[in-house]
Amino acid sequence: MKVARLLVELGLNISANRRIMCGPIEIPQAEVAKAAGVDRRVVQETIKTLLDDEELTPIFSNLKPAGPHLGTVAKYLGYSVIEIWADPHKSGTLAAVALLISKEKVSIRQAIAEDPDLIPDPKLIIVTEKEVSGEVLKAILKVPGVSRISAY
Repeated sequence: MKVARLLVELGLNISANRRIMCGPIEIPQAEVAKAAGVDRRVVQETIKTLLDDEELTPIFSNLKPAGPHLGTVAKYLGYSVIEIWADPHKSGTLAAVALLISKEKVSIRQAIAEDPDLIPDPKLIIVTEKEVSGEVLKAILKVPGVSRISAY
């Protein structure tokens, strides 16, 4: 399970010739084992299990990395970040937040909603071209389901 979870979290796929890939780059099984905290043989067995399962093969052979996470480099790019903790099963949070930000004429550069099945305390991460006002931050806190925010 650790290996499969890591593959999903990182968007790594398994090729038809049983190689672990990140886009066009092959990732050595030993490195995946180290990252997952398991023996290399566990990685080999996981690959076999996933590719031998008719339901799992299309999932694990088509995963793709989501791209760069700008939240970790936003300050170096002159961007701002708003992290929002909300009920992950409540619909409309991203839409409501995006509307509030757009009303202030601030562009959203990236939005990442962490998966509650993969992340214990998931959050919505919004990267904006510039800081939003305190009024917008207060309004975000009033969006149904939002429990707290952090802006930097």
